[in-house]
Amino acid sequence: MAADRILVERVRTGLRVAADPLRAPQMQAYMKSAMPYLGVPVPAVRALVRAEAKARPPASTDALSATAAVLWCEAAHREERYAATALVDVPAARQLQTMALLPLYQEMITTGAWWDHVDEVSHRIGGLLLAFPSEMAPTLRGWAHDPDRWLRRSSVICQIGLKQATDTELLTDTIAPNLDDRDFFLRKAIGWALREYAKTDPDWVRAFVAGHELSPLSRREALKRLGRVW
Repeated sequence: MAADRILVERVRTGLRVAADPLRAPQMQAYMKSAMPYLGVPVPAVRALVRAEAKARPPASTDALSATAAVLWCEAAHREERYAATALVDVPAARQLQTMALLPLYQEMITTGAWWDHVDEVSHRIGGLLLAFPSEMAPTLRGWAHDPDRWLRRSSVICQIGLKQATDTELLTDTIAPNLDDRDFFLRKAIGWALREYAKTDPDWVRAFVAGHELSPLSRREALKRLGRVW
């Protein structure tokens, strides 16, 4: 299925129109990005993509994947990659979420290779997990051991926001292999995932922390709203 090149060009044109040359270098420096910015805030990128996709909604999962891949792979500015991740979450795209999108999401995680891209795509991974648990759970357990730290981070944080639908066995299986890793982004991810799930089941999180040797950063983040665990 061919990409919707008209949609791609409309998004690119809209981003150029909204560009702020004064803001761009500040955004690039903050994100430590090798790819330059146009200076368009993320909420504005999302609003632009929603409006353009409403006028030209993706006709199929394949078309959605192809169009998002063009925005991602041909990006000259970081906002174009933000547009690609926004496109797969517009209302018309939500009914097209199938396992066929997993290769695209994995590509975004491994080539995006920074927390802004990875954290956004991880929400889409969580959606696939809810819809296709028998396929996604083994994939995420595999990612938890992957040499790529960003796939490991995604495996840990993809259930954030799932609340009662959280698979705690899977959460444990993705966190446990990474407890000894000294990478900041993994340690932060572990604490973040536990802190967010504590809003749903604080006793489970207290028991998890008590029963595992967490890094100081992960432990502090996990218990931020729970108090001390002996």
